[in-house]
Amino acid sequence: MLQRKPYEGLTRKLVLAFDVGTTFSGVSYCILDPGEVPVIQGVSRYPAQEQVGGDSKIPSIIYYDLDGEVRAVGTEALQEHIIEQAEEEGWLKLEWWKLHLRAKHLASSHIREDDIPPLPQNKSAVQVLADFMRYLFQCSRTYIQESHLNLWRSVENSIEFVLTHPNGWEGPQQQQIRRAVELAGLISSRDEQSHVHLLTEGEASLHFCVTNVIAADASCSTLTVSDLPMKKAKDQPANQGVVIVDAGGGTIDLSAYSMKLSPTSFEEIAPAECCLQGSIFVTRRAHTLLQDKLSGSNYSSPEIIAQLTSIFDKTTKLRFRNPDEPSYVKFGTVRDKDPKYDIRSGQLKLAGQDVADLFEPSVQAIIKGFEQQTRAASIPVNLIFLVGGFAASDWLFARLQEHFQPLGISFCRPNGYVNKAVADGAVSFYIDHLVSSRVARFTYGIETYTRYNSRDPEHKARQHTRFIDHAGYSCIANQFSSILLKGTQVSELREFRKSFDFNEKSRAACSSHSVDIMCYKGDLQDPKWLDVERSSFSMLCTIHADLSELSQALQPRKSGLISKSTYYAISFEVVILFGQTELEAQISWKHKGVEMRSPASIVYDE
Repeated sequence: MLQRKPYEGLTRKLVLAFDVGTTFSGVSYCILDPGEVPVIQGVSRYPAQEQVGGDSKIPSIIYYDLDGEVRAVGTEALQEHIIEQAEEEGWLKLEWWKLHLRAKHLASSHIREDDIPPLPQNKSAVQVLADFMRYLFQCSRTYIQESHLNLWRSVENSIEFVLTHPNGWEGPQQQQIRRAVELAGLISSRDEQSHVHLLTEGEASLHFCVTNVIAADASCSTLTVSDLPMKKAKDQPANQGVVIVDAGGGTIDLSAYSMKLSPTSFEEIAPAECCLQGSIFVTRRAHTLLQDKLSGSNYSSPEIIAQLTSIFDKTTKLRFRNPDEPSYVKFGTVRDKDPKYDIRSGQLKLAGQDVADLFEPSVQAIIKGFEQQTRAASIPVNLIFLVGGFAASDWLFARLQEHFQPLGISFCRPNGYVNKAVADGAVSFYIDHLVSSRVARFTYGIETYTRYNSRDPEHKARQHTRFIDHAGYSCIANQFSSILLKGTQVSELREFRKSFDFNEKSRAACSSHSVDIMCYKGDLQDPKWLDVERSSFSMLCTIHADLSELSQALQPRKSGLISKSTYYAISFEVVILFGQTELEAQISWKHKGVEMRSPASIVYDE
């Protein structure tokens, strides 16, 4: 295992990590005791679980009654009497609800509206997330109280929460998660948000792989640690490339890092990738296949197709290994038969290649994401780890291995609980913090204007946008001023500054200012104008700056206009930290030669 140092804090603390997945969810935790070496543990017992000793995950299912009240969650929602009561009383069953929170920019043309069950009336996706996290917290508290006598009271007011999300989720989704944390009652006020830490599922999975495979004596499928391509420094550069593929229920996340093992440290080397091609989309494609195959038969009703799809999801999909052999969906009794539709003795036969084709879009999405990352990476990638619930599919593993091994790339699926990778890795993130820099996924900047220059052909082409500012200068708008370019590697403490100079008619108007941060997702390396590829620009967030202290020292000026009107000129810098797991901002200005700072609030456009 990764050699951890004893916890250096002065008081006991609990780290609680939630992995809220599209299909399954889990919790891991760690008790930090001063002077003790931290040990990561999992919540492995939940209500209504049939297995002796429980399981580390529960289905991400919630039942709501007609009043919008939660009636059953997780494994409890699978009990026969709950299903019967839900049908009798008209409860609404919610699954795959996490997809309602998905980022708008992710490609989703393959998702139909009826693929995702609708939310209850007067319930938002954020409220559903809050209800689910509240349940996870209650289960975690019960488990810890039963497993560690007389411990809970000493940590209940000293909890650090680590919440994970897909690589493709950004500020708006992070803002929604933080709002859900408050609604769930995990923290008592907004002031306690400092105890909530957000993290991508890809980076959490990296921490899991480091602590359980790379730095351990564990093994992976077809590959042991001694087989990993860790050559000596004289043979190869100290840093080597590794990609983590976290294949989950809804999303597949790819994250690329340079790896240094002595001492253990990682830097992101390419923008993270995220695609909506997780295991549920194999199931959705199976639903379409079953509809087409059984059309015109006595088994074509929506209810029977839904039943067959559910059985395929729980059995056939997991067992599939060979496209040269048929697969079966066992759904009825020996009396159910219709040879014309390949139904015999209550079993539906599917051609192996047809089943393999259901996986192929997901396989190709992983290959495409990997190729994009290797093109952007600064060093070669020679090691891939496949984790997540979808990684349990032997066919997915075999199909990817078939592609990557001829390229000389070691392809590893860690043994054991790969579905625990995100939750365990999230706790490791808080304890070990192995990633020192990250890569910008997009280009970020602001809309700005500049003085008109009649000699500049770009200005002349846009002279119809000219206007006169408060100081009397002829200016031209629609410029994009970049702060951070896509693909830039950013350390956690690196600051990005943008200077702002603006004029107002009164001192009071200078007491606050809002800066809109824009995001560019097109192909230009350094975009300059907002009217070029306008559809590639979008609003990321608004930074609100309190300039009241700065504005008090402003002196009035006279404009160059005929009226000689009075105006106030203000200058400051927005300081942005992009290198952390969340965006942070501050305001900076000079007062008598000394730099002054104040925090800035960030509000995302949802």
